[in-house]
Amino acid sequence: PGGGAEVFSERVHQIMYKPKIGADRWLAVHRAAHRMGIPTNATLLYGHIETFEERIDHLIALRELEDEAPGFLSFIPLAFQPGHTGIVERQTSAIDDLRMIATSRLVLDNFPHIKAYWVMVGEDTASIALNFGADDIDGTIGEERIAHAANASSPLGLTRQRLLHLIREAGRVPVERDAKYNVITIHDEHADRPDPVPQH
Repeated sequence: PGGGAEVFSERVHQIMYKPKIGADRWLAVHRAAHRMGIPTNATLLYGHIETFEERIDHLIALRELEDEAPGFLSFIPLAFQPGHTGIVERQTSAIDDLRMIATSRLVLDNFPHIKAYWVMVGEDTASIALNFGADDIDGTIGEERIAHAANASSPLGLTRQRLLHLIREAGRVPVERDAKYNVITIHDEHADRPDPVPQH
């Protein structure tokens, strides 16, 4: 759990997604989940009508909640896909995406993971983002539909080999994980066959 945060700004809430719950309710749900021992994730939808100040306010609210009731596994900044919405003329640039990821890593120093979601920012930007504060670019994904319903230009899915290449191209070692970031397999830097994780 953890999607749907959009932007915590009430101004944006009233204009963009009034029927959805607001910031206070979203934060309350996650506070309760964390206190029950249920880990969650957090998102921010950026690149539409929000201001830079509203982005930072969103990050600070998440940081304060994690200090109060720890339990977030990761933060995923989601680049808005304009499609034919008419809300904005163009998608976020790679510079904006990388700036957002780097800022997230600096502000959310109490979050263990920052994800550069390749579906939203594209393969190349996601790879570069591994040197801008991100430590996760998500998985192969069989057939992504949400972003592509808004005409996302990224592929519907990636092969395992392509994903390994993107991570290695950034100078990183690919690590397969489960939903809670427990390590399953560490992939050797040069070999196609993975190295098994030692069992303790």
